[in-house]
Amino acid sequence: MSSSSLVHSRRPLFSALRTLSLRRDFSTSLPRILVEEKDNATPGKSPSFIHPAAIVHPGAVIGQGVSIGPFCTVGSSAKLGNACQLYPGSHIFGNTELGDQCVLMTGAVVGDDLPGRTVIGCNNVIGHHCVVGIKCQDMKYKVRFQSGDECFLEIGDNNEIREHTSIHRSSKPSEKTVIGDNNLVMGSCHIAHDCKVGSNNILANNTLLAGHVVVEDYAHTAGATVVHQFCHIGSFSFIGGGSVVIFFPDFHQFPL
Repeated sequence: MSSSSLVHSRRPLFSALRTLSLRRDFSTSLPRILVEEKDNATPGKSPSFIHPAAIVHPGAVIGQGVSIGPFCTVGSSAKLGNACQLYPGSHIFGNTELGDQCVLMTGAVVGDDLPGRTVIGCNNVIGHHCVVGIKCQDMKYKVRFQSGDECFLEIGDNNEIREHTSIHRSSKPSEKTVIGDNNLVMGSCHIAHDCKVGSNNILANNTLLAGHVVVEDYAHTAGATVVHQFCHIGSFSFIGGGSVVIFFPDFHQFPL
């Protein structure tokens, strides 16, 4: 058999394999489940989709048009607003509330099974492998946790929180960790317990805020900025990359 006839004889096999591959790609359960949900949807309201590989507690409150991908977890006290999207492998625990149109990327963990609450507003994006609303890293909280004291986190609207960022709840029931609206928190940032972050701020990659830090509005930190606990950053501030912001309890004890 000549080489040309051999190549010609292989084409039907390649075509058959390609057709088989396409059939396999489009024969998943996702389209069928979506059709089933649409058929059972309430007239005038968007259907929700929950992948069969997701674990959603029957006590969770799910809004309209919510999409929950495979291997996700939604706890018993969670509340999801309308049109939220949970990408595969994202999780919501504890007393946690998400507003409308929030997105959890793959690996994101929001909330914790602790006394207290995590409240996130509308149109927020929680990036890949973020950890938001979990137990703080204040050593004193161990005692408070044993006594059942509550801890809180509140996040506003239109925030983009990028990959590997950690944001912790407050260290005591009389405090809250608070983040406002329209903030961009870039990759691998840390916002510790009891911080107060305003609106329209940009925290560049690896910005680290220790406990009780206050950041007002329209501030901008460059990469690898470290802010000591109890520091206060005013509105429209700019902090250069690699800077360390230090807090002195009594400035007069440390003359220049």
